[in-house]
Amino acid sequence: MNAIDKSALATVLREVLTDRELEFEEQTEGAFFVKLPGTHKLATMTWLVIGEHSLHVEAFFCRRPDENEERFWRWLLERNAKLYAISFSVDVLGDVFLTGRLPLSAVEPEEIDRILGSVLTASDESFDAALEIGFRTSIEKEWDWRVKRGESLANLQAFAHFAEPGNRGPRLTGHNPSS
Repeated sequence: MNAIDKSALATVLREVLTDRELEFEEQTEGAFFVKLPGTHKLATMTWLVIGEHSLHVEAFFCRRPDENEERFWRWLLERNAKLYAISFSVDVLGDVFLTGRLPLSAVEPEEIDRILGSVLTASDESFDAALEIGFRTSIEKEWDWRVKRGESLANLQAFAHFAEPGNRGPRLTGHNPSS
């Protein structure tokens, strides 16, 4: 693809992001850092980068799990089969991302909507369950610390079903939150 074509594709991305009223920064021409607002995961920061042959999509999902790694990875892999144009992936540190590539010929408003919707849905709908599997002990400790100090529990309410001391009991290793 020549520079004129990439410039036209950058214009399409700019227009789509502006029309959808999404916050974004264009770091360099053709490299957009987009904030996708969610409900469970409050924001999914997503890169859209126009390359030589494809549009690269990458969004941070969560850091490497603290516990239950095998179950955590299996759970993510099971979700990959249900995703459109993206998949969960891992970097060298074990942190989890959503990544995908679209051919440059697919960079049009409807397809950009689909891919951003896919990223947001995968990130937002999977977030609480992933944290429950991979970070349960940390969440319980955070809950206890906040209660002891009189801090707000507002952003931990999704985990009240297991984080409140009265709800704790033996861990069910086969338990599959939010399948």
